[in-house]
Amino acid sequence: MRAALDIAAGELAQDGYYTLRRALDPAVISDLAADLAPSFAATPMCQGVFYGNRTRRFGALLRRSCHAEALVRHPDVIALAERMLLPWCERIALNLTQAIEIHPGAPAQFPHRDQDMWAGPKGSLEYLINVMWPIDPFTEENGGTRLWAGSHADPDAADLPEELAVVPEIAPGDALLFLGSTLHGGGGNRSTAPRRGVIVSYCLGWLKPFELQWLVYPPAVARGFSPELAALVGYAQHRPNLGNVEGQCPSVLLGDDVPEHLGAIDALRPDQDAMAASFLAGQQP
Repeated sequence: MRAALDIAAGELAQDGYYTLRRALDPAVISDLAADLAPSFAATPMCQGVFYGNRTRRFGALLRRSCHAEALVRHPDVIALAERMLLPWCERIALNLTQAIEIHPGAPAQFPHRDQDMWAGPKGSLEYLINVMWPIDPFTEENGGTRLWAGSHADPDAADLPEELAVVPEIAPGDALLFLGSTLHGGGGNRSTAPRRGVIVSYCLGWLKPFELQWLVYPPAVARGFSPELAALVGYAQHRPNLGNVEGQCPSVLLGDDVPEHLGAIDALRPDQDAMAASFLAGQQP
């Protein structure tokens, strides 16, 4: 398993995308799709050239279906996301969960990089990793995701020829991973049926996420999550001391009895803790 993940991480780093075949039982995706069907039916079409006027999108999938956690916390996906992101953060965070339905007649989305949500330097670090989980099989005809292999190596290349794009054909149960630095876009749907999929993405733990997880999953909702899932959606500090509540880990809000007054508690990295302790010891008479 370790060797397989090494190969996957190598291809992801080299090409900017990688497909995990049969990552989940297709029955899980089918159950998820059944849970999401009412939301697909009730959600209005998007507005704007980025979201697409012939496309439906909605988020908050972890409270719409109990099956969403299987995608969000898939162990191989988490392992690959951490391989790509942990060089620049202490912990990764959930950036968004979003269901997408591209309808017949929808044009291709303009090529973009999701890392451009953040105005930091590009080319020296990765900000996020995306994972596309198809509900329907993705093909070039029905609007499968277009990717420009190797485009992550040049963050300034924005107008690459359309004929260089690849459209991986993926089926329910597969997971298509691609870096936030990889140029990509939804395809135009030339078929006669909508194309549905779910995108889950993970970002550096110190970034403001695309989907404000703390509002989407307030404490009353997150109390029902496993500790690992709660931490992933933001109920965990990113050392040193980032994302705290009254100086404590925000997981304190998930308890049955939240004190009115809290005392701040350091949450430092080990190297910072040792440095601070050494400094303090040097001040002793």
